[in-house]
Amino acid sequence: MLPPASSAVRRGSNLPRVGDYNRAVVLDAVRRHADGLSRVELAALTGLSAQTVSNISRWLLEQGLVEEAGKRGGGPGKPRTILQLAPHGRYAVGVHLDPVVVTTVVLDLRGGVVARSDVPLAPEQPPAEVLALVAAEVAAVVAASGVPPERLAGLGVAVPGPVDGPGGAVVGAPNLPGWRRVAVREELAAATGLPVLLDKDVVAAAVAEMWAGGAGPTGSFAFVYLGTGIGAGLVLRGEVMRGASGNAGELGHLAADGEGPLCECGQRGCLGERNAPRSLVEQAHAAGLGPWPLEGELSVDRALAAVCRLADEDEPAAVAVLDAAAARVARAVSGVQNLLDVDLVVFGGPLWPRLERRFLRVVPPLVRSHEVASALHPVEIRGTRVGRDVTAVGAACLVLDDAFSPRSSVLLLTP
Repeated sequence: MLPPASSAVRRGSNLPRVGDYNRAVVLDAVRRHADGLSRVELAALTGLSAQTVSNISRWLLEQGLVEEAGKRGGGPGKPRTILQLAPHGRYAVGVHLDPVVVTTVVLDLRGGVVARSDVPLAPEQPPAEVLALVAAEVAAVVAASGVPPERLAGLGVAVPGPVDGPGGAVVGAPNLPGWRRVAVREELAAATGLPVLLDKDVVAAAVAEMWAGGAGPTGSFAFVYLGTGIGAGLVLRGEVMRGASGNAGELGHLAADGEGPLCECGQRGCLGERNAPRSLVEQAHAAGLGPWPLEGELSVDRALAAVCRLADEDEPAAVAVLDAAAARVARAVSGVQNLLDVDLVVFGGPLWPRLERRFLRVVPPLVRSHEVASALHPVEIRGTRVGRDVTAVGAACLVLDDAFSPRSSVLLLTP
């Protein structure tokens, strides 16, 4: 008698899936080399045979995913034809559903933004109203981009966690009050006519850095997301680590110092609570700054902006508040860096432009001073190269990554 089925049992593969994987490997190699690669170089880099690379290259050209970009000489034999990613081969739409704003972008295959929009949200807006607004923005931004509908690969949506990835639903994000089991994927697919992917904002930001920002020499990094909440997108050797339920990376519930308010998780002094925008403003008030009114999310945002401006002007009390926040983040980042042995930590998210100056002074030396593998490799710590729309760009990159990146899961036979 066979034992009961288990998701932990390894699954096999077959030749068609190996073929799909090899196509993705070749396309990924071309994508990672902006100057392009010849078929000979592709064979050397990927380990595939010259005939396999030739067949795959022909298919990619027919699909409009790569294009020929002249010839390159410099060695024995005739000049070799160079293949580059075709930016207009496919496009994707990305939406970042933040508690106070919806950002929508249309992205080309190289990760370039061809159209975007911002629409403010009120905290009390019900989910159905917000999703109707998102669908309308997607239609408007796609129309403004001029992209032919048949070239759209899909719509990616990034939201605060936790999420039910397989179910395509927000399951009760603390920063989205009233969003309990909201079927975002189903609703937006029906409203837009596009295939929809849903993921956490921190995952989307990490994918954006892979596609458009540069993921470091090993492809292993942590993206630390600073927004209304705090989290980490985790990438190991080019693959995003989502965890058992798709909700990996919740830095906010790490116990920072055992002080401060009681978190909903039952611990005191969680990083997310101590470094939340409202908490930072309250710490500034306690230090004698302000006071600023805290009557809603927008007023909190304005007050935190004032604290950050004072810190940039080297006001001692404001500097102390932000430096303490940076030190708490550094302790959490140090733990993640040592646990996963990543050689790159990237910061981004809505609050990053304001916090960047102080955090890049405080965090790198603290993390490097506690790096276990420092004798083997240094750890680079920097801000995102994608810019302010990193999460919306990442939402679109979720679609491109799902369609075109080589992932080990592609090789698995579906049950």
